[in-house]
Amino acid sequence: MAILRKIKEKLKNIVQKKIALKKKKPEIKKEILGAEELAIEKTKFSHAEAVRVRREMATDLPYQYDQDKIILQVRDPRWIHAYWEVRGYTLGRLRNELKDDFFKAKRVLRIYDVSQIIFNGTNAHRFFDIELSPDANNWYIDTGGPGRSWCVDLGLRLPLGRFITIVRSNIVHTPLEGPSLITDEEWMIPEDMFARLYGMGFGLGRSSPVGKAWQERVKEVLFSGVLASPGITSVASPVKIPKEKKFWLMVNCELIVYGATEPDAKVTVQGKPINLRQDGTFTLRFALPDSKQVIPVKAVSSNKDEERTITPIVTRDTK
Repeated sequence: MAILRKIKEKLKNIVQKKIALKKKKPEIKKEILGAEELAIEKTKFSHAEAVRVRREMATDLPYQYDQDKIILQVRDPRWIHAYWEVRGYTLGRLRNELKDDFFKAKRVLRIYDVSQIIFNGTNAHRFFDIELSPDANNWYIDTGGPGRSWCVDLGLRLPLGRFITIVRSNIVHTPLEGPSLITDEEWMIPEDMFARLYGMGFGLGRSSPVGKAWQERVKEVLFSGVLASPGITSVASPVKIPKEKKFWLMVNCELIVYGATEPDAKVTVQGKPINLRQDGTFTLRFALPDSKQVIPVKAVSSNKDEERTITPIVTRDTK
């Protein structure tokens, strides 16, 4: 009997364990389903993250561009600036060609004054040299005067004075230090402002002019030949307004000739000597009738060793 009782208890325990296992399985499934639903819920309103491209900082400019080049630029009316690059290949070629002279040569900048000419390498008004240090790759240049055109050669000056150009720059034009002395008659100003400016200049007062008497005074000054452009030699006849005609038209032309040379040079125009400004520039105004005009301009250096002549030829034909 005792043995049967033990068997019944064991069977009862086994049955109870199976029942307990059956009850636990749905709970586990429920927990699993809950985890999936939670994950779905979390991703329900999420979006794919945009791919961000990493921004890289620009790298430094290269020290050299493997070119034979020199650039000339204007700093102010008297100073210009040059910077350059010469390839190692070019220096090696010169070293092979010049042999020992290459190591004896001076590296220089040759600065040419090419004002108002078409520069071909040999016709500059003048030039001067600046010796460079071996590691220089740019230089500020004092031109000594405003209102001129410049070109620069980087090259080698050999012991016997021969100059070899390595690279030639662009041409730059330095501005004048003050207002231009050449007037542009296409730019008109209102009559009131005109009267104020020229009235003050001829003692006619600061106030705006009124009355016919004042206008007659202005006309008298304007057409008497007094109002030539500043610094311009005028040989043109003044224009006379025909007062007897109600409707009229008059057209005339004048010729302006201007140039520059060394300040201490002697200059003649059509055989007549003219005065130069302090910087060597000059400006003249001529009458321009219907005809052909030949205007030779001759400059002689102060030591009389050099001279140049340029001859403008102008023809007017009024229809």
